Amino acid sequence: MNLHDWIDELCDVLDVETEVDEGLLRDLSDIAVENVERTAGPVTSYLLGYAAGAQGADPERVERLAALAQSLAEGWDRPAGFRDPLDVDEPVPDDSAVDHSDERFEA
Repeated sequence: MNLHDWIDELCDVLDVETEVDEGLLRDLSDIAVENVERTAGPVTSYLLGYAAGAQGADPERVERLAALAQSLAEGWDRPAGFRDPLDVDEPVPDDSAVDHSDERFEA
């Protein structure tokens, strides 16, 4: 089974009447993976589909939405593997020997 067959069967199971440009989705997903991170690929494809459905987008509008997503991914200033210097992994002190039973916390 190829991707096109999978899409056809999945649309049947999900009761979705639509045409899917699998090449566009694959390319957009690859760009998001390359420029953002691995899991950005499927999330980007999902959100593109969600936006297209919510807007009742025709194929031309889907391409414009994909171009916007692609532009965002290509201009992403935090490439895959980027580590925010402010996000420091500091060890959490072990206070398991401290008795906290009388402490009160305000909500």
